[in-house]
Amino acid sequence: MGRLSGKVALVTGASSGIGRATAKLFAEEGASIVVTARRASELDSLVTEIHATGGTAVALAGDVKSEAHAKAAAELAVSRFGRLDIAFNNAGTLGEAGPSTGVSEAGWTDTLAINLTGAFLGAKHQIAQMEKTGGGSVIFTSTFVGHTFAFPGVAAYAASKSGLIGLTQALASEYGPKGIRVNAILPGAVDTDMYRSMNNTPESQSFVTNLHALKRVAAPEELARSVLYLASDDAAFVTGTASLVDGGASITRT
Repeated sequence: MGRLSGKVALVTGASSGIGRATAKLFAEEGASIVVTARRASELDSLVTEIHATGGTAVALAGDVKSEAHAKAAAELAVSRFGRLDIAFNNAGTLGEAGPSTGVSEAGWTDTLAINLTGAFLGAKHQIAQMEKTGGGSVIFTSTFVGHTFAFPGVAAYAASKSGLIGLTQALASEYGPKGIRVNAILPGAVDTDMYRSMNNTPESQSFVTNLHALKRVAAPEELARSVLYLASDDAAFVTGTASLVDGGASITRT
């Protein structure tokens, strides 16, 4: 039996990258999955892949900034599969980048709306469903950027993702007595579309790679395994953590 056998999970930002890899791993480990993102075609192909390997999944396309979508996704898990045990709030954006004196108010607001407010709205409705069945695991995707160090030109991204750590701690404290664990992963560089858009030259890729003690960037599947740990009963006494999965970037000065 898989580590998530009999569990029901919801994954946001599941159309690509860490979210897609995690949804597939959750399904392999026995969970029934609700996957969400904006791009319906990518979600449909993910569901097809999961079904082809014997898994169970359903897709709901929508905007993470919408509270109605967050509520509908949590309710879909319950109506289709009977409960909600695990939620991985992974949807995110780099947002408007560049010198902070030039970042628009709209760009700042939109980045926080996706990365921080969207995650809060998701957790709000996910936790409400988990309370009904006596517990669950909520996981956020934060980042090492703005936590252990930062890069110039990504103020909105760093602020929004750092805010997820405070949200993690507040929710963990509030809902721990009800058996709901809340944690965040803090990835280093991961080979995703977002990473390649930020680092689109051999020089920038070499620079970022060298920031890590392991002298490489991660595959999305490596992050998925860390999320699986936090989702599973193996992490039954783990809550309120900001878990670095950064290949040693936070401790490297070479």
